[in-house]
Amino acid sequence: MAEHKQAAFSSKVGLIMAAAGSAVGLGNIWKFPYIAGENGGGAFLIVYLLCVVGFGLPLVMTEFLIGKRSGRSAYGAFKELNGNNRWQWLSWLCMLTAFLIMGFYFVVTGWCVSYLTEALGNAFHDLDTTALSSHFAAVASDVPRMVLFSCLAVVLTGAVLWFEVNKGIERLSKILMPLLLLMMLLMAGRVLMLDGSNIGMRFFFQTDFTKITPKVIMEAMGQCFFSLSIGMGALITYGAYMPKNQNVARTSVQVIILDTLVAILAGLIIFPAVFAFGFDPAEGPQLVFVVLPAIFEQMSFSWLSSVLFFGLLCIAALTSTISLMEVAVAFVNEASNGKLNRQKSVLIVSACVMVLIVLCVLSGTVFDALDEVTSCIMMPLGALGMCMFVGWNLPKKGTKGMLYADRGIRHWFGKIYIAALRWVVPAAIILIFLNSIGVL
Repeated sequence: MAEHKQAAFSSKVGLIMAAAGSAVGLGNIWKFPYIAGENGGGAFLIVYLLCVVGFGLPLVMTEFLIGKRSGRSAYGAFKELNGNNRWQWLSWLCMLTAFLIMGFYFVVTGWCVSYLTEALGNAFHDLDTTALSSHFAAVASDVPRMVLFSCLAVVLTGAVLWFEVNKGIERLSKILMPLLLLMMLLMAGRVLMLDGSNIGMRFFFQTDFTKITPKVIMEAMGQCFFSLSIGMGALITYGAYMPKNQNVARTSVQVIILDTLVAILAGLIIFPAVFAFGFDPAEGPQLVFVVLPAIFEQMSFSWLSSVLFFGLLCIAALTSTISLMEVAVAFVNEASNGKLNRQKSVLIVSACVMVLIVLCVLSGTVFDALDEVTSCIMMPLGALGMCMFVGWNLPKKGTKGMLYADRGIRHWFGKIYIAALRWVVPAAIILIFLNSIGVL
């Protein structure tokens, strides 16, 4: 067995914080608000919550089960459970998906780091939305700056993974996740004190059922998929590090609750502020980097608000880059049969990711292609493969054995889970895929 697999999380809380950190990222704080803003606010939120329970929970449980029962990373998990190499393609798909996501995700993280340094220097003072829009375009096209900050994020992530799981990932997650929640609560409390913030609250929580269209449903399903980091092996890898006495179903619910809480807190920060200052909630991807700095400049303690928010973005990005890189590091370590230790695996993966970062910074086409291919094709295909593997390929008693090995899981829940994994979740994934490629 590869060296890194001998390590594990030392506590249940450590795994929950790390797994929640994997799910919590820019998808919750950057993407969720603007997708919700473009799709009716409360109408989108109610559909999103149903998607999280209906197919997000079974998929999170599935990845955790695969990792815990095999005791292997994505590289060896399917072979360990199946006894042959027929599903090895799924192992490679998970690793490749995580690797390609790192290419553009580290670039977006570089934007966040850049904006944090500028917020510290009060660079957004007296800039309106037009100037801020031009500023964002200039930052994104500044190749040396973006390569520097993106690669700095790689170095920071690699430094965490340099140590064993319980000394690196677990220890930092126990600090970053509570800090992230505290910062979000402080910002939400500040924003909710603004005059007119109640309008944003109504937009976010008041459901107009006439706005629930097929498009809103598809967008909510896709966001649920992206937000929970499903289909790239991150939760399989963390599941392999899970303490043996930890309940998979309960842990999955706790991770999903934390992930959803962060998304809702992001909405509580952004929508009240947007409506209080008369902006459009459907501003799209530029909402965070253009509209919010303009809003902060109109608030008291504007410098502190900007620093706090972009610091929050950097923390959320780091918790996700750690899990993304750990998938590749564990894969390389295990594929080498332990010949490459953790430190050498970190160096190899970091160097490869830096090359990919340079390509993404130099070419917007490469950046967009990696985002599109991973989000619309590879992640859904990976999740669908896991459903097929656990729901249909393993003997029924094997799936039940994986599920009921954890105490506290009721048989009625197990029946619902297996039915969802065989029929409901694959149908949802196929719908997401057909929608993403424009068939629906």
